[in-house]
Amino acid sequence: MASHRKPKQHPLASSTVRTAATLALAGAATATLLDGTGHAAPRPTTAQLRDQVDRFYQQAEAATERYNGAKEKARAAETALDGLQDEAARKTQRLNAARDALGSVATAQYRDGSIPTSVQLLLSSTPGQYLDRAALADQAGSREAVAVDRFRHELRDVQQVRTTADGRLAELKRQQASLARDKQTIEAKLNDAQQLLDQMPAPARAAVEQGDITSAPAHGVAAVVPAAARTVHAVAQGGEAQAPTERAAKAVAFAYAALGKPYVWGATGPSAYDCSGLTQAAWQAAGVSLPRTTYTQINSGRRVARGQLKPGDLVFFYSGVSHVGIYVGGGQMIHAPHPGAPVRLAPVDEMPFAGAARPA
Repeated sequence: MASHRKPKQHPLASSTVRTAATLALAGAATATLLDGTGHAAPRPTTAQLRDQVDRFYQQAEAATERYNGAKEKARAAETALDGLQDEAARKTQRLNAARDALGSVATAQYRDGSIPTSVQLLLSSTPGQYLDRAALADQAGSREAVAVDRFRHELRDVQQVRTTADGRLAELKRQQASLARDKQTIEAKLNDAQQLLDQMPAPARAAVEQGDITSAPAHGVAAVVPAAARTVHAVAQGGEAQAPTERAAKAVAFAYAALGKPYVWGATGPSAYDCSGLTQAAWQAAGVSLPRTTYTQINSGRRVARGQLKPGDLVFFYSGVSHVGIYVGGGQMIHAPHPGAPVRLAPVDEMPFAGAARPA
């Protein structure tokens, strides 16, 4: 009979297998460490965090300008809608007066026993039905025809105004939806920026929050520059250069007076501004009305080459024309940078230049 006992394993063989397995695991772990997948992602440097914060601020500002544009359109649509509703109310009153006049004609004819079928049709409860048959009114004589024509005209006016009002209402709803979307985008980007700021060393975080960041385009390196030093530099380099016109001088003076005021997205003053709100307010003080957004302000007045900038000119930045400042001379501008950073002086070359315009 065959034996059912388990074959005895040689101790050396068992030990060899365990050793081989251990070495294999160790080798795999070593390979993992060598190819880097076993390490946590390296912590970003302060400069990298600063660049990411700057991108989030740019994205938030682009959304802010869309928000500003949608807000202006919504305000215009709402104003137009209010006007149309008032107009509809007035025209409805005239329509009712025309209906009453037509009813008076019918009443008089009824008393005479001569009310025609056409007028009975016109007094029906459904205007569309009797207007289709209004031609019959000619048979009722000139008085009846005049009353019918007046009623037809007033009804057509009321219908046209109400149709236009419906269109304005739909436009207003679209703009309100756009406002809500842009507001969500702005808040999300600003929240992302704040989370990155919280990871930065206190001095660097304070510098970014105060807007004390300049970028050297030739090297792409960000550097912290004290605001006071920039102000002195601007004056030394002609930061208070002579403006070409009295209006430009007033706009520049307004911008200087706004230094230190906080950035608030969507704000147009007088206690806080966003970038296009500041430039709009500055030129408004000079008696010039600018549109609300960066991408419309760039088309206000005459385009100016970078080498021909004069105090008062509007300077725009980034490919989407999402930021604007007011040039004050000496290569400097005054602008509202981003949330947490007050209105300040800064070099024009600290951001990618997109163009310039000189308001009339």
